[in-house]
Parts: sequence; C-alpha cells; structure tokens
Amino acid sequence: MPDHELIRRITKTRQHTENICSPLEIEDYIPQPMPDVSPPKWHLGHTTWFFEAFILVPHLDGYKLFHEDFAYLFNSYYNNAGKRVLRPNRGLMSRPPVREVMAYRTYVTENLLKLMRQGASETICELIELGINHEEQHQELLVYDIKYILGNQPTFPTYGERFDLQASLTDLRFEEVSAGLYTIGASGKQFCYDNECRQHQVSLEGFQIANRLVTNGDYLAFIRDGGYADFNLWLSDGWDFIRANKIEAPLYWHHLDGDWWSYRLSGFQSVSPDLPVQHISLYEAMAYAEWAGGRLATEFEREVASDRLPSGQLWEWTNSAYLPYPGFSKAPGALGEYNGKFMVNQHVLRGSSVATPEGHSRKTYRNFFHPSSRWIFSGIRLVK
Repeated sequence: MPDHELIRRITKTRQHTENICSPLEIEDYIPQPMPDVSPPKWHLGHTTWFFEAFILVPHLDGYKLFHEDFAYLFNSYYNNAGKRVLRPNRGLMSRPPVREVMAYRTYVTENLLKLMRQGASETICELIELGINHEEQHQELLVYDIKYILGNQPTFPTYGERFDLQASLTDLRFEEVSAGLYTIGASGKQFCYDNECRQHQVSLEGFQIANRLVTNGDYLAFIRDGGYADFNLWLSDGWDFIRANKIEAPLYWHHLDGDWWSYRLSGFQSVSPDLPVQHISLYEAMAYAEWAGGRLATEFEREVASDRLPSGQLWEWTNSAYLPYPGFSKAPGALGEYNGKFMVNQHVLRGSSVATPEGHSRKTYRNFFHPSSRWIFSGIRLVK
C-alpha cells in the first residue's frame, strides 16, 4: 500500500526548495562568488539528481534518465557515483538553463510519486526518507548561498524578511548542569544520520551554560576593546586567518561614517545591538569567549543542555572536533560517503537556525564545518 504520509512529505519538500528560490531573479540562479557557495540552480539540480541516482535508477522499473549529462553536472562529492564538475566550477554552468532544471525537478518528482503509489518497499521508503532529509539540508545551504550571492552585490538587493533573526532581550544568566554520566547520540529508532550513532555514555563535569546567544551589542564591546587586534585572545590558526584575510568584524558588517552596518536578507541596515551576532567563524567564537571569560561548550555538553535551552536561531559552534562515535560504521558504496569521509579538520555545531526546515532539527544532530566558515548561520553561546 502507498505510504500517504511519505508522499505528502515528498511533495512538500520538493515545493519548499522552489519556494526558497521564488524571490530570486533568473540572473541570481547562476553566480558562485566563492567555492563554498553553490549557485541556486545547482542546488535545484543536485537534490533532484540525488533522488534519481539513488532511488529511481535502481528501483523504478523502466525509468529513463531525464538527461544523460545531468549526473556529471549535479553530482557533488560521491566518487562512487562517477565523475563530476569540480565544485569551484559550478558557477560556470550557464547551461542547462533554469527552465530545464525545473523541468528535471518535475520529471523526477512525478516518478518518485509513481514509485510510491506502486507500493514501495521498506528499503525504498528508507532511501526516500534519506533523500528528503538530504534536500532539507540543501534548503538551509541554499539560504546561506543566496545571502552570500546577494550580500556581495554592490547594491545589496533585498530578498525578504523570511529568515531575519529576532531580538534577544533576555538578561544573560547561566543555567547549572550537574556532573554525571549522560547518554549521547541517537537510538536509531527514528530517522537520524549515521554520524549520530551509536548511542554511548560520556562523563561530564558540572558546568554552566548561557540562556541566550551572544548579541551584536556584546560583540561590539569585544570589537571596541580591540578584540581583533589582541593576538593573546586567538588560536594561532585563527590569528593567521584573520590577519591574512584582513577580518575586523563578522561577515557582512561594514563600518561607515563611524557606525556599523550589516547586510541582512531584508536589506542593508544599521547593526542592531539586540540581535544575536551572526556569521561567526569558530576562530572568532573562541576569541570572543576568551575575552568574555568563558568558553564554548563541547558538543556533549550542548546536547545534554538542549532540553533546558530555548529554540536556537543560529547554529552554535562547539569546542569539539567532528569525529566518529564509538562503533561508527559507514554504509557501503556512495551513501557511505555522506558523512564519514569528512571526519577530519571540521568542528561540530549544535542546535539549529532560522534557515533550518521545520522538523529537521533534533538534539542529537551533528552539523559540521571548517573552523574558518563564516557564511553559515552560526553564532556563539558561552559556557563556564
């Protein structure tokens, strides 16, 4: 029998990706201002290729590829799935045109629904669940990338207020978390990524965690106190990074006529002291924590404290390297490349952001990026 709830989710997820792009002009779909940013057209094609390559080709009898070149154009990093356009070259792809990518999306979605209505096996349903979560990840990346594309335009075009942060007017206080032995990770009974498994226990010392994120006002005090000029606050890699890139403030901040301004998706505006500070690298987060007399949480502390914290507006850097949990094993073939091969030179972020799709976050979720990443929706929460 068809799984009607899964059919509903396929339709909703596929439409949501296109809704995120709806405020864009056609010219906005192609630029790639830096290698880490992918053009919106590529996201639209890649999330479609994922369903085609891993679900429709092996499991729908008689399925015909929409276009034989699209696997090469829209594969990301799956070496097992064949050759691909190199990541820095995605913005050079003026063809296929956006209209053809949209036709590709429609074709694949219709075939996914056809497969589901035939009565998909448990294995196929699990793969579709993964495909939905994969597309939800790209929905968030799509927001990051759209902001970077528009935020590097000379006129700072307006996208809309949909992903604006809300003011944090709560007085800063620290919540106590007792020492103890805690269970970390997902049980696997509900959907989770392989990097969240397997469950294991960790022993934690008692700690205190801030009830709110660091605000722009807090961070302005750090800047005005010479935080970016005091090497004593910085890790060596971080100090080298900000010096080499002439960084003196968060990404999208501009110092004009004695005041700080920032680009938000709702426009170019004066920096609001009550909003959480955003677009912070791990290096900057750790330097601020050092200046403020605190530190960053480990990913285990952040998971344990999640039930007593309000919903996050930004992913929070932790002081934990992205490494496998005890007993971690990756799946065979291309899907085994999803998470495991990135477990080096990355740090974990916990929580969620205003760009995280509804229902996609959970307390065991392990986001991960390179310490220098700033275009992501990242912020700071202090621990003592």
